[in-house]
Amino acid sequence: MQKLYKGIIVEESLEDNRVLNGLNFLDVKITNAESPADRWHIFTVSVSIEEIRKLQAHLKMGPWYMHFWNRDTVLAVFAERIFEFSANDKTTWLPAIEYGLTLRIPREQLDFTIT
Repeated sequence: MQKLYKGIIVEESLEDNRVLNGLNFLDVKITNAESPADRWHIFTVSVSIEEIRKLQAHLKMGPWYMHFWNRDTVLAVFAERIFEFSANDKTTWLPAIEYGLTLRIPREQLDFTIT
């Protein structure tokens, strides 16, 4: 499988974190929340479109998403929908942002950061 996309996955967004087994990890960060229960484990990965679909099947419903990118193309992956848009044209982000807001994801978290 060709690893075309780089992406961000929050482990706590997954129904079963075993879906992470076998992925190509580029980086991991743990947030600095005081309480361990409030910490997020954030993985940067290199994945194929097939792996993205498999991850989507394990994404919790509600205020969670993952995003992946390949050059200018960004995929915002929610449990029930995937949005594709341009990283450089923020007007193309609006459908994904509006959908994320309906799931009660804070607007500041719908930034689709690309590194």
